[in-house]
Amino acid sequence: MIESRSGRRLGALLAAAAVTRAGTAALRSRPPGGTARWMRKNHAGKTVELYAGPAAAVGAAVGAAALPAVPRAATAVAVLAAGACGLYDDMAGADDPRRGFRAHLGALRSGEVTSGAVKLFGISAAGLAAGALLKERPADKVLAGVVIAGAAHFVNLVDVRPGRACATVLALGAPGLLRKGPGAVVAAASMGAAAAVLPADVGERAMIGDAGAHALGAGIGAAIVAGNGRAGLVAHAAALVAAAVYGERVSRVAGADLG
Repeated sequence: MIESRSGRRLGALLAAAAVTRAGTAALRSRPPGGTARWMRKNHAGKTVELYAGPAAAVGAAVGAAALPAVPRAATAVAVLAAGACGLYDDMAGADDPRRGFRAHLGALRSGEVTSGAVKLFGISAAGLAAGALLKERPADKVLAGVVIAGAAHFVNLVDVRPGRACATVLALGAPGLLRKGPGAVVAAASMGAAAAVLPADVGERAMIGDAGAHALGAGIGAAIVAGNGRAGLVAHAAALVAAAVYGERVSRVAGADLG
């Protein structure tokens, strides 16, 4: 039984890594909209590619394909929806200087729907939908949604230097590998996708962007939800909300400095 569980985790990790690499290569060979659309300047001014982000989202979802129907569907909803919302922001919001929830919600109150607002509400809805699949009690469903959306936001929040987001996914996912149940497989799938991207990310040849950061974060969130009961959900939700509040404050201060 132990060998079987270990085999499923290793299989999920390897499958996610393989699909991520293959997806990155496929996008690089035929980039939708042309190569220029997939290039960005990183913090050091180097030109890097964005192909790894959506490829990692698909890789993490495929890596969890061996799970039973319900956790498999929940993982797919969380990872793919978060990745799609992140990719939309990568493409549509590339030149938008606004940062943080408050800025995008302020624009929404003025009648402007920004890509950041679409991402915020889309990932929140996906988190709640995935949480509703994974948990039975109403309160647990809501807590699960907060954890999944919060984890997606947290991984994106730390994605400010090469390799940080992928390293965070590996660090957060590692304890989940020791648990029983579907959470370990979901963690392994997200870790496999992150490991596949990490060398190019650290080498400043690629970045995972919002698509990859949100997708892999949502995968880690789904793994946390699958492996924890009420007490664990409350603790993780509180920590993630605190991180989001702190990140919002930092974004607001940075925006004021830039202004």
